[in-house]
Amino acid sequence: MSRQDGSARQVTQGVVNDDGAHILHIDMDAFFASVELLDYPELRGKPVIIGNPEGRSVVTSATYEARRFGVTAAMPVSKAIRLCPQATILPPHHERYTEFSRRVMAIFRDATPLVEPLSIDEAFLDVSGARRLLGSPAVVGQHIRERVQRETGLTCSVGAAATKFVAKVASGRAKPDGLLVIPPAETLAFLHPLPIRALWGVGAKTEESLLRIGLHTVGDVADTPLATLTRAVGEATGRKLHELAHGRDARSVVTATAEKSIGHEVTFHTDVADPARVRLEMLRLADQVAARLRRADLFARTVAIKVRFEDFTTVTRSRTLAEPSNVGRRLYEEASELLAALELNGRAVRLVGVRAEQLTGEHDAMAALWDPDEEWREAETTIDSLRARFGGQAVRRASLLGRKGNDTAGGTRAPSA
Repeated sequence: MSRQDGSARQVTQGVVNDDGAHILHIDMDAFFASVELLDYPELRGKPVIIGNPEGRSVVTSATYEARRFGVTAAMPVSKAIRLCPQATILPPHHERYTEFSRRVMAIFRDATPLVEPLSIDEAFLDVSGARRLLGSPAVVGQHIRERVQRETGLTCSVGAAATKFVAKVASGRAKPDGLLVIPPAETLAFLHPLPIRALWGVGAKTEESLLRIGLHTVGDVADTPLATLTRAVGEATGRKLHELAHGRDARSVVTATAEKSIGHEVTFHTDVADPARVRLEMLRLADQVAARLRRADLFARTVAIKVRFEDFTTVTRSRTLAEPSNVGRRLYEEASELLAALELNGRAVRLVGVRAEQLTGEHDAMAALWDPDEEWREAETTIDSLRARFGGQAVRRASLLGRKGNDTAGGTRAPSA
């Protein structure tokens, strides 16, 4: 969820020279919240928070009206309610977000094949080849905005510029429901008044280092000698910020990226001191990770776990498999051994996660005379087929029965890739 709350909205008015501004960054406006409001049109224009109000659930999204009270994504819902007590709380429905994302990305690809999704609700587009069919970058951006709203009921914001970095900054300034074109000749005039946080890679620590040497705006960074920057924030970061502050970003739109890892984690509503319950949740997470691996025709060479204790101490452990696998039971067996090695000794667990790493498209075991996971593999691929036909909850492990839906652990789930 963007930190933008719409209070500094800037949009392009009238005709603009958009020659060379062929990179679009398109970001859906308060995506999860907007999808939910399709069913609650009476709540439009009001503060709405997407999340579960009980336990330790975190904010999935919020309308711009709620953001103006300081509500942000990943904030505990309990804190969000304190900041904005008049907000309406709606539960999330992730399967709907996935479906709307698919529809929106299809609209993007109708405009140009050069689409680079960044997440479920944003993407870069290179529309340099769409001029003859659809028009200039500004026209293409407006065409996409109108089509998204007409076909989905949702709105998006578009930034158009010569580089990915400037286009992304522009889309943030255009929120909500706006289009902002930055002609190449006006790039520095647009960037330099912005605060240093507008630069990619400037988080709290880097910002503190830059402020310490008197830099407050992007223009300040541009005017600072490279040697001074590198002394303040390091060689790599200093060079990157120096380039960005001058509007230079050589990256092109990449249409396909290989996933480096796939993981799922869950935050329990109440701390869990029972190792059996933690292992049960690990089994569920391992199944989810394996299913995603199989859908992508990928195999994991490494399995990693993440455990956060009640005092927020977080540990991670990993091990390399003898053979790459996308079988949930194999991932669980390895994850369970990693968990046992932690020797919990009654320590209460707040969060647990399972991750597949070092992904590959090849499965060494397939070439072997004997596949040690053959029975598990056959069972899980059969389950995949049944779920594809009858729904995700149609078939479940017997050990996971007796708990409800996606809230089986009484916690907040977070898939990641």
